[in-house]
Amino acid sequence: MPRIEPAQRRALLAALLTLCVFIAALWVLDDSLRHLHLRDIWTPLRTLTTAEIAAAIGWTAASYFALTLYDRLSLDIAGRPLPYPRVATISFIACALAHSLGLSSVSGGSVRLRAYSAEGLSAADIAVVQGLFSLTFLIGAGTLLSGSLLIEPADAARLLHIPAPLAQGLGALLALALVGYALAASLRDQPLRLRHWQIPTPRPTQVLSQFAVSTLDIACSAAALYVLLPGSVEIGYPAFLGIYVIAITLGAISNVPGGLGVFESALMLLLPTTNPAPMLGAILLFRLVYYIGPFIIALLLLGWREMHAVRKPLMRATSLLRRSLESVVPQALAIAVFAAGAVLLFSGSLPAIGQRIDWLAEALPLGVIEASHLAGSALGVGLLILARGLYRRLEAAWWLTLLLLGAGIAASLLKGVDFEEAILLAIIMAVLALSHERFYRKAPLTEAKLSPLWLLNVALVIAAAIWLGFVAFRKVEYAHQLWWQFAFDANAPRMLRASLVAVVIASAYGLWSLLGSVHTEPEAPGDEDLQAARACLGSGSDSLPNLVLLGDKQILFSEQRDAFIMYRRSGRSWIALGDPVGNPARHAELAWRFRELCDEHGGWCVFYQATAEKLPLYLDLGLSLSKLGEEARVPLKAFSLEGKPRAELRTAQRKGQREGLSFSVIGTDEVVTRMDELEKISSAWLSHKSTAEKSFSVGRFDRRYLANFPCAVAQRDGHIVAFANLWKSGDGAELSVDLMRYGADAPKGVMDYLFVELLLWGQQNGYSWFNLGMAPLSGLEHHPLAPLWHRMGLLVHRYGESFYNFDGLRRYKEKYLPVWRPRYLASPGGLALPRVMLDTGALIAGGVKEMVWK
Repeated sequence: MPRIEPAQRRALLAALLTLCVFIAALWVLDDSLRHLHLRDIWTPLRTLTTAEIAAAIGWTAASYFALTLYDRLSLDIAGRPLPYPRVATISFIACALAHSLGLSSVSGGSVRLRAYSAEGLSAADIAVVQGLFSLTFLIGAGTLLSGSLLIEPADAARLLHIPAPLAQGLGALLALALVGYALAASLRDQPLRLRHWQIPTPRPTQVLSQFAVSTLDIACSAAALYVLLPGSVEIGYPAFLGIYVIAITLGAISNVPGGLGVFESALMLLLPTTNPAPMLGAILLFRLVYYIGPFIIALLLLGWREMHAVRKPLMRATSLLRRSLESVVPQALAIAVFAAGAVLLFSGSLPAIGQRIDWLAEALPLGVIEASHLAGSALGVGLLILARGLYRRLEAAWWLTLLLLGAGIAASLLKGVDFEEAILLAIIMAVLALSHERFYRKAPLTEAKLSPLWLLNVALVIAAAIWLGFVAFRKVEYAHQLWWQFAFDANAPRMLRASLVAVVIASAYGLWSLLGSVHTEPEAPGDEDLQAARACLGSGSDSLPNLVLLGDKQILFSEQRDAFIMYRRSGRSWIALGDPVGNPARHAELAWRFRELCDEHGGWCVFYQATAEKLPLYLDLGLSLSKLGEEARVPLKAFSLEGKPRAELRTAQRKGQREGLSFSVIGTDEVVTRMDELEKISSAWLSHKSTAEKSFSVGRFDRRYLANFPCAVAQRDGHIVAFANLWKSGDGAELSVDLMRYGADAPKGVMDYLFVELLLWGQQNGYSWFNLGMAPLSGLEHHPLAPLWHRMGLLVHRYGESFYNFDGLRRYKEKYLPVWRPRYLASPGGLALPRVMLDTGALIAGGVKEMVWK
């Protein structure tokens, strides 16, 4: 049985907890509605006036307006104000997604991260803004709840089943806590410091604004529901506010998407009513007005952006918004398709409208209606599953989703003339069709297996649809014969058959996802793979990719095998060496495939010694960047031994000549014939250094590996005393060395002589650069506001000098007067960074023990 990774275990536990909360909510709803029929829920809604529905829409608009002020206020407190029109659009989309998905810090936070990054805010600034947003909501919720407890303690005591004095006491404590926050924040004039975090404190006017906008938001959203409540719910607005705050808080902390079921259950338990059916209808209508409506508007806004993506923006605000929403489009469309699947499933569980089914009975045979009903539920499950592929930007998922949406439109019309859901599916299909360029990844659908959390969400939707069907047909007497009843008015049998189809399809796919074949880590590459990798080395200006020919790393090729990533696994880290190699057009797709491979195995995606040119790609992958150091590159066209700065190099050359040394570069054929001589030198060098061969980022003495390269050698009396194998970049501009070994009989300073002669040889043979390799932890900033990694690196540099000669290595390379170029580590960052660095060090050294003991 495969071992479950800790991250997978936590995901399973979170999914299990969410499932338990959802089941409990359904149980409460089922118990409350046990004796009700579906028409008991819908009939009272027909009594609502146009003015009441318009009032609910108006209060909803006011609530979302207040939510945009959350962002504006949080940006002002953080000291990063932006023009309100941009903030309002970003905030509306973030809030609409967060309300529908739950987990607002993740769903809404991801929108803010991308959008505000485009506006120049750092990740730390955006984290502060998101935290202030959540704090402002809590202030409003606490204010309204305390006011409700203090103003109407009798109602609160009756509804919460606690004594009235206790209700007043709780309200007073909550009010004191809020007053304490207001005083503390207003009186403190210095930012709050938590380790390396600096959190600004609001000014007194900003504190008042927090209370004002948050209470306005919640009061307006509560009013949107209050105006829809039936007359049987006898409660004043102040007392209702307290109940509403409790319900939305429980829904938010449940982790159930949108608080579905939890919010409804809390209101059903706490609100006083003798007839719960009309109240449930009002709550469902409120969900449509406050959640679904804004979400569709946000989706249309994204679609409008896609239609205008190819046109030159007319205003700078439009351009900035388009760039900031670019990465959100696939995720938003995935959510919309998931919602479309849920709509088809819910529709399959509800009875058809009588007049419409009569129309179909006159025009179509019964078999078409029955088949369309089953197809609608099957297509609904398919859309729930394909939403995962859209989330991962798979082109195959895009094509298949378009096909299923078209079939869903036909099924909706043929099973009951459900033109409302057909219009919804058509809108989603149109927006999706306009967004083809966002779904560019060529990976097969089989690689988009559902995660446990996604499977749980699919199961929750199907369970909710089945429960809704049993509520709708509660008065039906179920028997075995019911499965085989076919008639135009046989709605309950159709519901049972559709539910069975949905469960069978979802269960089969879920078992395949969880128990199907597990992707195993590839073996070391064979001769065919190494030959394909060699062909990819013909492009690029970096010589580091030559290490692929050592054959000790796994190779991930592009589908066309004209580009690759070489990597090794160490602990939980999957570490790629350098940037993607080969055809630049494949780099982005290949990097995403590597990111997906890491994700499938629960590993961390890491790129070691990444160059500055590819940093935007790693940021798009969601990785954090840490500077490893700088590598020295000598410009050969300007290189000479003349002048005072080169005096040390001239001395090294002349000393070697006096010692009887001669320099030459031997080709690969001669390297093979003199391999025994080279191996003897390498063994003597390792013995003298009392060290073992390193790996991963440097080569080792391997006959097959060395046979691929020419070698620079220093000879005395016809015998090799020192050598270094040569790397060349694909474009022929850069020359570098890998193994550098000298024998026991080599004179002192032989490597200085070898390097000087090699630089002159490279200059004569038309190379532009000579790469001396990296100086670790070099070039880190000493500024007090520098990133945490820079300060940690400087500490390692300072106290680790006795173990590793950081300064000496930098000084040695400085005498060649090089140009320094940064190299980076792209990784998940954060708390994972120390573990990633340990995994990388252990991989290079050959083990954790070898990191300490040479």
